[in-house]
Amino acid sequence: MNYQDYKHLLFEHRSNGVLLVTLNRPDVLNATNARMHYELTQVWATIDADPQTNIVVVTGAGDRAFSAGGDLEWISGMVGNPDVIKGVQREAGDIVFNLLSLEKPVISAINGVAVGAGLAVALMSDISIMSETARITDGHVKLGVGAGDHAAIIWPILCGMAKAKYYLMTADFIDGVTAERIGLVSLCRPQDQVLPAALKIADQLAAGSQGAIRGTKQTLNGWMQMAAPIFENSLRMEMMGFLGEDAKEGVSAMREKRAAVFPSSRQGPNKTL
Repeated sequence: MNYQDYKHLLFEHRSNGVLLVTLNRPDVLNATNARMHYELTQVWATIDADPQTNIVVVTGAGDRAFSAGGDLEWISGMVGNPDVIKGVQREAGDIVFNLLSLEKPVISAINGVAVGAGLAVALMSDISIMSETARITDGHVKLGVGAGDHAAIIWPILCGMAKAKYYLMTADFIDGVTAERIGLVSLCRPQDQVLPAALKIADQLAAGSQGAIRGTKQTLNGWMQMAAPIFENSLRMEMMGFLGEDAKEGVSAMREKRAAVFPSSRQGPNKTL
């Protein structure tokens, strides 16, 4: 794809080789629909082939959200639909692996709430700058499916297994101050300083040795690449969940803005879930 082919991503080339990418569905807090999800699989190859770009900064349109999770209608279409699930599973893997394989550094400016595929981009970026008041969560378990997308490959490395298990199993929200404290993001800044801080770091990297910086990134990415089988299993566990009754209840609860009452929570201790 060429830059003009993207519908939900905006691109701003800067003269020093920095590319600003903006997730652009501000009317729905930049929530991911099927088209944006696909574009997030493709954009890294487009950037890789762009000789004008050395450093990437990713943020969300507006001042309220980086990306507020998956579009509910799109998620609803996955429940109980093996063909759709298969395609989404492949794309979810592509977002992570294509971002990992991109040699050019990526910096995320997390200017607001980040959930779902948007959170995958935010935390899989090489450097992450998060607003103090922004909130993030991997909300898969509240939907009734396992934590897939990206969490298994990166959260234990960033914040340790104890914190990763706690936040992924409870789906509690994490603010920017806490995210920096536990190591989930690189830096935390006041809301109005998030994008300027990200661009300042991008300018610093753009003035550095590109071969040295890229080589350092690729070497460190080896830790995530070793976890690839764990990540692939997490995707299978997530997608299997979309075939079950819990996912139906999770989607209904989200639509009705109430707490979910999962069928599996009402089963006896000796029953197989």
